[in-house]
Amino acid sequence: MRDARIDKLADVIVRYSVGVKKGDVVRLTGEPVSIPLLEAIYEKVIQAGGHVVFKCMPDSLQDIFYAHASDEQLQYVSPLALEEVKTIDVSIGLWADTNTKAMSRVDPRKQGMVSSARKEFMEIFMSRAAKGELRWCGTQYPTQASAQDAERSLREYEDFVFNAGHLDKDDPVAAWQEIEACQQKVVDYLNGKKQIRFQSANGTDVTVNVEGMTWINCCGHENFPDGEVFTGPNLKAPDGGINGYVKYSFPAVHHGREVHGIELWFENGKVVKSKAGKNAEFLEKMLDMDDGARFVGEVAIGTNYQVQEYTKNTLFDEKIGGTFHIAVGAGYPETGNDNTSGLHWDMVCDLRQGGTITVDGEIISKDGRFVFPDWPSPSPLCPS
Repeated sequence: MRDARIDKLADVIVRYSVGVKKGDVVRLTGEPVSIPLLEAIYEKVIQAGGHVVFKCMPDSLQDIFYAHASDEQLQYVSPLALEEVKTIDVSIGLWADTNTKAMSRVDPRKQGMVSSARKEFMEIFMSRAAKGELRWCGTQYPTQASAQDAERSLREYEDFVFNAGHLDKDDPVAAWQEIEACQQKVVDYLNGKKQIRFQSANGTDVTVNVEGMTWINCCGHENFPDGEVFTGPNLKAPDGGINGYVKYSFPAVHHGREVHGIELWFENGKVVKSKAGKNAEFLEKMLDMDDGARFVGEVAIGTNYQVQEYTKNTLFDEKIGGTFHIAVGAGYPETGNDNTSGLHWDMVCDLRQGGTITVDGEIISKDGRFVFPDWPSPSPLCPS
């Protein structure tokens, strides 16, 4: 008998996150270990009247691909995959690694070639999503590998994953609707503002030009669990959109490889200098992947105070209440940032000890807490 929280999660994703309707073509992807959740989602989609395109592929095939693929094969993009992303109405993807370090020794050149080749795929996906033609959601299925990364038992990690999504509550959808309304207050305040500045006690001081950009309320639709508000820098502004320095608080994980002690210097919207204590060469190769990789596509504020610990999983780490993150590479067109790249890499900076967020000269956050009482906070879920 499967965990009842899995059925709750499937219901929230299908009914709330992507809102499957009769006749929708729904792509559902995951790995064999996530079969219990895949089955639960499949059932909910069928009951909603959707048509499922089902894909379940083990990690081992990726290992074989990188071990033996020629440069031509690394750069190949299936026309069937392109047609699929042009056709589907909904995409639901599960992350369920059985070995989170499987890609750690893959040649970064090969990884860069694959990501760069997928640039067209990403552009189509993001463009259709921005237009409302494609609804999508990604979520985590708890595995032993991810539990080990988070330094927890599987049972403890399951509790963390499900509680972060408010699946411990009687009506998780109602909880996320409440969060949506609460975060909208932040979005309404930020829209129309010109400049946001992030400072922290570790020396971080970066200013982002957001004039004319649109802030997005992330409340469980594209990611689940969720909890952030984001936009993109105005890369067309005279100042280039983003300038300054960020010393990231946590290792940034990309394709299973951890890069520690990242420091980035931004000038006119672009990373002009980088430094890292571990895997610095990998960082540089990713930033040199294509013409758009060094430009910034996203800037965001984490608002999920259910998530307070770093777990080496970006889905959760970028949502930590009291943090901000910046993504190098592809931007989201719906924000007004149309930077294109095969890369989209979120890196997180903690503001909970001596950090501030200043918007057009007004401080809106101190030490990871918003100064306005009716904005997201650790407790209650959404203050009134």
